[in-house]
Amino acid sequence: MTLSGSAASDASLTGRFEAARPRLGAIAYRMLGSIEDAQDAVQEAWLRVSRAGQDIENLDAWLTTVVARICLNALRDRRARDREELVAHLPDPIVEAEGEYDPEHRALLADAVGLALFVVLDTLPPAERLAFVLHDVFGVPFDQIASIVDRTPEAARKLASRARRRIEEAEPVPDAGMAAQREAVDAFFEAGRDGDLDKLVSVLDPGVVLRGDFGPGAAVFRAEGAASVAKLARSYAGPEREVRAATISGAAGAVIFVAGQPTAIMAFLIRGGRVAAIDVLADPQRIARIDLSAATG
Repeated sequence: MTLSGSAASDASLTGRFEAARPRLGAIAYRMLGSIEDAQDAVQEAWLRVSRAGQDIENLDAWLTTVVARICLNALRDRRARDREELVAHLPDPIVEAEGEYDPEHRALLADAVGLALFVVLDTLPPAERLAFVLHDVFGVPFDQIASIVDRTPEAARKLASRARRRIEEAEPVPDAGMAAQREAVDAFFEAGRDGDLDKLVSVLDPGVVLRGDFGPGAAVFRAEGAASVAKLARSYAGPEREVRAATISGAAGAVIFVAGQPTAIMAFLIRGGRVAAIDVLADPQRIARIDLSAATG
Protein backbone atom coordinates (compact mmCIF):
# COMPACT_ATOMS: atom_id res chain seq x y z
CA MET A 1 0.00 0.00 0.00
CA THR A 2 1.37 3.44 -0.93
CA LEU A 3 0.46 6.75 0.65
CA SER A 4 -1.22 9.45 -1.39
CA GLY A 5 0.78 12.60 -2.05
CA SER A 6 -1.03 14.50 0.72
CA ALA A 7 -0.64 11.68 3.25
CA ALA A 8 3.04 11.28 2.39
CA SER A 9 3.57 15.01 2.85
CA ASP A 10 1.81 14.93 6.22
CA ALA A 11 3.96 11.99 7.33
CA SER A 12 7.10 13.79 6.19
CA LEU A 13 6.11 16.96 8.07
CA THR A 14 5.33 14.98 11.22
CA GLY A 15 8.68 13.19 11.03
CA ARG A 16 10.60 16.41 10.55
CA PHE A 17 8.78 18.04 13.46
CA GLU A 18 9.43 15.07 15.76
CA ALA A 19 13.11 15.23 14.87
CA ALA A 20 13.13 18.90 15.89
CA ARG A 21 11.05 18.40 19.05
CA PRO A 22 13.92 17.76 21.55
CA ARG A 23 15.72 20.97 20.55
CA LEU A 24 12.49 22.97 20.57
CA GLY A 25 11.64 21.61 24.03
CA ALA A 26 15.08 22.55 25.31
CA ILE A 27 14.73 26.09 23.97
CA ALA A 28 11.28 26.47 25.53
CA TYR A 29 12.41 25.05 28.89
CA ARG A 30 15.43 27.37 29.00
CA MET A 31 13.14 30.28 28.19
CA LEU A 32 10.28 29.48 30.55
CA GLY A 33 11.79 27.38 33.35
CA SER A 34 8.62 25.27 33.36
CA ILE A 35 8.40 21.79 31.88
CA GLU A 36 4.64 22.03 31.42
CA ASP A 37 4.80 25.48 29.78
CA ALA A 38 7.64 24.31 27.53
CA GLN A 39 5.55 21.36 26.37
CA ASP A 40 2.63 23.69 25.67
CA ALA A 41 4.86 26.00 23.61
CA VAL A 42 6.13 23.11 21.50
CA GLN A 43 2.59 21.80 21.00
CA GLU A 44 1.47 25.26 19.86
CA ALA A 45 4.34 25.28 17.36
CA TRP A 46 3.10 21.94 15.99
CA LEU A 47 -0.41 23.33 15.54
CA ARG A 48 0.98 26.27 13.62
CA VAL A 49 3.26 24.23 11.39
CA SER A 50 0.50 21.74 10.64
CA ARG A 51 -1.69 24.62 9.47
CA ALA A 52 1.15 26.10 7.41
CA GLY A 53 1.80 22.77 5.66
CA GLN A 54 4.87 21.96 3.61
CA ASP A 55 5.54 25.40 2.12
CA ILE A 56 8.33 26.28 4.57
CA GLU A 57 11.81 26.62 3.11
CA ASN A 58 13.82 26.21 6.33
CA LEU A 59 11.65 24.30 8.77
CA ASP A 60 14.15 24.24 11.67
CA ALA A 61 14.65 28.02 11.57
CA TRP A 62 10.90 28.56 11.20
CA LEU A 63 10.09 26.36 14.19
CA THR A 64 12.81 27.96 16.31
CA THR A 65 11.40 31.39 15.54
CA VAL A 66 7.83 30.31 16.32
CA VAL A 67 8.75 28.68 19.65
CA ALA A 68 10.91 31.66 20.61
CA ARG A 69 8.08 34.11 19.93
CA ILE A 70 5.61 32.00 21.89
CA CYS A 71 8.02 31.93 24.83
CA LEU A 72 8.80 35.64 24.59
CA ASN A 73 5.11 36.51 24.75
CA ALA A 74 4.61 34.10 27.65
CA LEU A 75 7.48 35.69 29.59
CA ARG A 76 6.13 39.18 28.98
CA ASP A 77 2.66 38.13 30.13
CA ARG A 78 4.13 36.42 33.19
CA ARG A 79 6.12 39.51 34.15
CA ALA A 80 3.07 41.77 33.87
CA ARG A 81 0.96 39.34 35.90
CA ASP A 82 3.60 38.72 38.56
CA ARG A 83 4.12 42.43 39.11
CA GLU A 84 0.43 42.70 39.93
CA GLU A 85 0.23 39.58 42.08
CA LEU A 86 3.69 39.82 43.64
CA VAL A 87 4.21 36.15 42.89
CA ALA A 88 7.64 34.54 42.55
CA HIS A 89 8.68 30.93 42.23
CA LEU A 90 11.65 28.77 41.40
CA PRO A 91 12.03 27.18 37.96
CA ASP A 92 11.03 23.54 37.61
CA PRO A 93 13.88 21.23 38.65
CA ILE A 94 14.67 18.10 36.66
CA VAL A 95 15.26 15.17 39.02
CA GLU A 96 17.43 12.19 38.08
CA ALA A 97 19.07 9.33 39.93
CA GLU A 98 22.77 9.89 40.43
CA GLY A 99 24.77 8.44 37.57
CA GLU A 100 21.63 7.56 35.60
CA TYR A 101 20.57 10.10 33.01
CA ASP A 102 17.30 10.16 31.11
CA PRO A 103 17.89 11.05 27.43
CA GLU A 104 14.78 13.24 27.39
CA HIS A 105 15.98 15.10 30.47
CA ARG A 106 19.44 15.51 28.98
CA ALA A 107 17.89 17.06 25.88
CA LEU A 108 15.84 19.47 27.99
CA LEU A 109 18.83 20.60 30.02
CA ALA A 110 20.94 21.33 26.92
CA ASP A 111 24.22 21.10 28.88
CA ALA A 112 22.97 23.30 31.73
CA VAL A 113 24.34 22.40 35.15
CA GLY A 114 22.37 23.20 38.27
CA LEU A 115 19.12 24.97 39.04
CA ALA A 116 21.03 28.13 40.01
CA LEU A 117 21.56 28.96 36.33
CA PHE A 118 17.82 28.81 35.71
CA VAL A 119 17.23 31.03 38.75
CA VAL A 120 19.53 33.65 37.23
CA LEU A 121 17.86 33.32 33.82
CA ASP A 122 14.54 34.04 35.52
CA THR A 123 15.84 37.45 36.64
CA LEU A 124 16.67 38.59 33.10
CA PRO A 125 14.34 40.81 31.04
CA PRO A 126 12.53 38.63 28.46
CA ALA A 127 14.39 39.96 25.40
CA GLU A 128 17.79 39.51 27.08
CA ARG A 129 16.92 35.99 28.12
CA LEU A 130 15.81 35.11 24.61
CA ALA A 131 18.93 36.57 22.97
CA PHE A 132 21.25 34.76 25.37
CA VAL A 133 19.44 31.42 25.22
CA LEU A 134 19.11 31.37 21.44
CA HIS A 135 22.62 32.58 20.63
CA ASP A 136 24.87 31.37 23.45
CA VAL A 137 23.15 28.04 24.07
CA PHE A 138 21.68 27.09 20.70
CA GLY A 139 23.84 29.02 18.24
CA VAL A 140 21.02 30.94 16.56
CA PRO A 141 22.45 33.84 14.51
CA PHE A 142 21.74 37.39 15.61
CA ASP A 143 19.96 38.34 12.39
CA GLN A 144 17.33 35.68 13.14
CA ILE A 145 17.11 36.75 16.81
CA ALA A 146 16.71 40.38 15.68
CA SER A 147 13.56 39.52 13.73
CA ILE A 148 12.04 37.87 16.83
CA VAL A 149 12.67 40.80 19.21
CA ASP A 150 12.10 43.53 16.58
CA ARG A 151 15.61 44.93 16.94
CA THR A 152 18.64 45.25 14.71
CA PRO A 153 21.20 42.42 14.75
CA GLU A 154 23.61 44.70 16.62
CA ALA A 155 20.96 45.47 19.25
CA ALA A 156 20.27 41.73 19.59
CA ARG A 157 23.99 41.17 20.10
CA LYS A 158 23.97 43.77 22.91
CA LEU A 159 21.01 42.06 24.56
CA ALA A 160 22.93 38.77 24.67
CA SER A 161 26.04 40.53 25.93
CA ARG A 162 24.17 42.17 28.83
CA ALA A 163 22.59 38.85 29.74
CA ARG A 164 25.97 37.10 29.59
CA ARG A 165 27.50 39.71 31.89
CA ARG A 166 24.71 39.35 34.46
CA ILE A 167 25.05 35.58 34.43
CA GLU A 168 28.84 35.73 34.84
CA GLU A 169 28.48 38.15 37.77
CA ALA A 170 26.03 35.78 39.49
CA GLU A 171 28.44 32.83 39.18
CA PRO A 172 25.71 30.17 38.90
CA VAL A 173 28.01 27.39 37.65
CA PRO A 174 29.01 24.78 40.28
CA ASP A 175 32.35 23.09 40.83
CA ALA A 176 33.19 20.55 38.17
CA GLY A 177 32.80 16.92 39.19
CA MET A 178 29.71 15.34 40.67
CA ALA A 179 31.73 13.51 43.35
CA ALA A 180 33.02 16.77 44.84
CA GLN A 181 29.56 18.30 44.74
CA ARG A 182 28.05 15.26 46.42
CA GLU A 183 30.69 15.32 49.16
CA ALA A 184 29.70 18.88 50.10
CA VAL A 185 25.96 18.09 49.99
CA ASP A 186 26.43 14.99 52.15
CA ALA A 187 28.48 16.99 54.65
CA PHE A 188 25.67 19.54 54.82
CA PHE A 189 23.03 16.94 55.69
CA GLU A 190 25.33 15.07 58.07
CA ALA A 191 26.02 18.23 60.04
CA GLY A 192 22.29 18.99 60.07
CA ARG A 193 21.43 15.54 61.44
CA ASP A 194 24.09 15.89 64.13
CA GLY A 195 22.79 19.32 65.07
CA ASP A 196 26.35 20.62 64.78
CA LEU A 197 25.90 24.31 64.01
CA ASP A 198 29.63 25.01 63.79
CA LYS A 199 30.14 22.17 61.33
CA LEU A 200 27.19 23.38 59.28
CA VAL A 201 28.67 26.86 59.10
CA SER A 202 31.99 25.38 58.00
CA VAL A 203 30.47 23.70 54.92
CA LEU A 204 28.60 26.87 53.91
CA ASP A 205 30.06 29.71 51.91
CA PRO A 206 29.95 32.91 54.03
CA GLY A 207 27.64 34.50 51.45
CA VAL A 208 25.39 31.46 50.99
CA VAL A 209 21.81 32.12 49.91
CA LEU A 210 18.82 29.87 50.58
CA ARG A 211 15.66 30.38 48.54
CA GLY A 212 12.45 28.53 49.38
CA ASP A 213 9.33 28.33 47.21
CA PHE A 214 6.34 27.23 49.27
CA GLY A 215 3.56 27.72 46.76
CA PRO A 216 0.82 30.13 45.67
CA GLY A 217 0.34 33.20 47.80
CA ALA A 218 3.86 33.00 49.22
CA ALA A 219 6.76 34.83 47.63
CA VAL A 220 10.06 33.01 47.49
CA PHE A 221 11.56 32.96 50.99
CA ARG A 222 15.17 34.09 51.12
CA ALA A 223 17.87 33.78 53.79
CA GLU A 224 21.47 34.96 53.44
CA GLY A 225 24.69 34.27 55.32
CA ALA A 226 26.14 31.09 56.77
CA ALA A 227 24.77 31.59 60.29
CA SER A 228 21.20 32.22 59.12
CA VAL A 229 21.17 29.37 56.62
CA ALA A 230 22.75 26.93 59.09
CA LYS A 231 19.88 27.48 61.54
CA LEU A 232 17.33 26.76 58.83
CA ALA A 233 19.31 23.83 57.44
CA ARG A 234 18.95 21.75 60.60
CA SER A 235 15.20 21.47 59.96
CA TYR A 236 15.77 19.83 56.56
CA ALA A 237 17.78 17.02 58.13
CA GLY A 238 15.49 16.23 61.09
CA PRO A 239 15.04 12.59 62.15
CA GLU A 240 11.56 12.38 60.58
CA ARG A 241 12.95 13.37 57.18
CA GLU A 242 14.43 10.90 54.71
CA VAL A 243 17.05 12.45 52.46
CA ARG A 244 17.38 10.73 49.08
CA ALA A 245 20.35 11.77 46.96
CA ALA A 246 19.50 12.87 43.44
CA THR A 247 20.84 14.91 40.57
CA ILE A 248 18.82 18.11 40.34
CA SER A 249 19.01 19.82 36.94
CA GLY A 250 22.44 18.32 36.38
CA ALA A 251 24.01 19.05 39.80
CA ALA A 252 24.10 17.33 43.19
CA GLY A 253 20.94 17.67 45.25
CA ALA A 254 18.33 15.74 47.19
CA VAL A 255 14.65 14.99 47.52
CA ILE A 256 13.24 15.07 51.06
CA PHE A 257 10.54 12.58 52.08
CA VAL A 258 8.35 12.53 55.19
CA ALA A 259 6.29 9.40 55.85
CA GLY A 260 7.05 8.23 52.32
CA GLN A 261 5.79 11.42 50.67
CA PRO A 262 8.05 13.95 48.89
CA THR A 263 7.96 17.29 50.67
CA ALA A 264 10.89 19.20 49.20
CA ILE A 265 13.32 19.17 46.30
CA MET A 266 16.67 20.73 47.21
CA ALA A 267 19.11 21.96 44.59
CA PHE A 268 22.62 22.94 45.65
CA LEU A 269 25.24 25.20 44.12
CA ILE A 270 28.68 24.02 45.26
CA ARG A 271 31.52 26.43 44.67
CA GLY A 272 35.03 26.13 46.09
CA GLY A 273 33.99 22.99 47.96
CA ARG A 274 31.29 24.82 49.93
CA VAL A 275 27.56 25.30 49.59
CA ALA A 276 27.07 28.68 47.89
CA ALA A 277 23.31 28.47 47.26
CA ILE A 278 20.37 26.21 48.09
CA ASP A 279 17.07 26.31 46.22
CA VAL A 280 14.21 24.54 47.97
CA LEU A 281 10.99 23.74 46.12
CA ALA A 282 8.37 22.89 48.75
CA ASP A 283 5.18 23.73 46.87
CA PRO A 284 3.09 20.51 47.13
CA GLN A 285 1.17 21.19 43.91
CA ARG A 286 4.31 21.69 41.84
CA ILE A 287 6.11 18.75 43.44
CA ALA A 288 3.14 16.54 42.47
CA ARG A 289 3.63 17.51 38.80
CA ILE A 290 7.37 16.80 38.70
CA ASP A 291 8.70 13.39 37.69
CA LEU A 292 10.27 11.98 40.86
CA SER A 293 10.46 8.37 39.71
CA ALA A 294 14.28 8.53 39.86
CA ALA A 295 14.10 9.37 43.57
CA THR A 296 11.22 7.07 44.47
CA GLY A 297 12.27 3.96 42.57
